Amino acid sequence: MSTDAIVVLKEDHKNVKRLFKEFQAAEDGPAEAKAEIVKQILAELTVHTYLENEVMYPEVRRLVPDLEEDILESYEEHHVADVLCMELFTMTPDDERFDAKVNVLIESVTHHIDEEEHEWFPKVRTALGRNQLQELGARMQQLRPDAPTKPVEPKALHKALEAMRA
Repeated sequence: MSTDAIVVLKEDHKNVKRLFKEFQAAEDGPAEAKAEIVKQILAELTVHTYLENEVMYPEVRRLVPDLEEDILESYEEHHVADVLCMELFTMTPDDERFDAKVNVLIESVTHHIDEEEHEWFPKVRTALGRNQLQELGARMQQLRPDAPTKPVEPKALHKALEAMRA
């Protein structure tokens, strides 16, 4: 597998979108199946956002200051996803709002993925080039085995942002 950071992140996006489709196909199915799919979605999203927040966003922010606003918007989109993931982590499929909450997560994350892949990634690829993207991707792959797989309290993201500003 390539270590190009954008290729790595697009592979994550593909996995998440596959799980979204599985959930939508199972929406009227057994609660246990839906719970398992959501557990996988939460794990995939938690790892993915961790890698972006720890490596990709801070490095692109440092190396390509023109993308500052895009990165700040992405952090906020991650925050929304984090809140939904934390809430879903504590719910079961028989909760009244479970399906609705999963569908809002799917809509929000799908929007985020589309923006990244069609607007942000091309700008990043142009600005950084192959070698820097390979280095960032290698760093993300190095962190992946130790990345959290359960939703992280959104406050942790805010603490990380504050630390970057200091």
